[in-house]
Amino acid sequence: MIPENKSTISILGCGWYGLHVAKSLVDSGYQVSGSTTSPEKLSVLQSQGITPFLLNFDAQEAAFDASFFDSDILIISLPPKRHAGEHGEYPDKIRKIAEAAERGSVKSVLMISSTSVYADVNRELAEEEVPVPDTVSGEAIFEAEELLRKCTSFRTTILRFGGLIGPGRNLAKFFAGKTDIANGLAPVNLLHLEDCIKITHHILDHDAFGYTYNACSPDHPTRKDVYTLAASITGLASPVFIPELTKWKLINGNFVTKHLKYKYLVNNWSEFLNPDKL
Repeated sequence: MIPENKSTISILGCGWYGLHVAKSLVDSGYQVSGSTTSPEKLSVLQSQGITPFLLNFDAQEAAFDASFFDSDILIISLPPKRHAGEHGEYPDKIRKIAEAAERGSVKSVLMISSTSVYADVNRELAEEEVPVPDTVSGEAIFEAEELLRKCTSFRTTILRFGGLIGPGRNLAKFFAGKTDIANGLAPVNLLHLEDCIKITHHILDHDAFGYTYNACSPDHPTRKDVYTLAASITGLASPVFIPELTKWKLINGNFVTKHLKYKYLVNNWSEFLNPDKL
């Protein structure tokens, strides 16, 4: 039996974040549908209590079951693929998804975005700043954000995650053993999976749609300090950074705290990091 106060949720893209948040929502009593492009993953979703769907919104073809969009809330967790061609196709992919949501019963959309929409401008950046991306990926993501904001049949919240770490994304492995790594004094803008999930729950619990949030730990140590610490904790070879500060940005994620009354779990990376958290 579904609790009367629980919305139905469809999660488009059950990858690293999507699968973890889907499982946490199921555990909280939500009825959750999840999509994948891999037939082999359908059984994985079903085993976690997630209603599985095989969906594809590639530029060449769009194949999906329209009933996936018969939910109150749609979470889009579908970053551009790494190959260069995807960046040009990505906004059109989001447009097709938005059209499918408009034909369904979706009332609210949560788009998982990225702080990569902000360029390295050597200062602090908050949500009031209109992004001027300096990468093709950032440009594609910001265009997709704008597309969803203009849709009037549902409310959209944009959730821009900082660099994601957690189980399966060991921070130490990024630079372990490497030398002459540039920009060692630049601040990091990181977010742990546990904060990702809890912030998502706060947005749902507060019905906080129609907003843009940066989600990033308030602790911004230097690249040198945090990656060296992570390597030490996990017993990997220490990286060697050049002690310089070139291009950088510092993401202010305080609106999440002020508006949603959310307290970040990670306020100090040196205290939080341990082998289980990397």
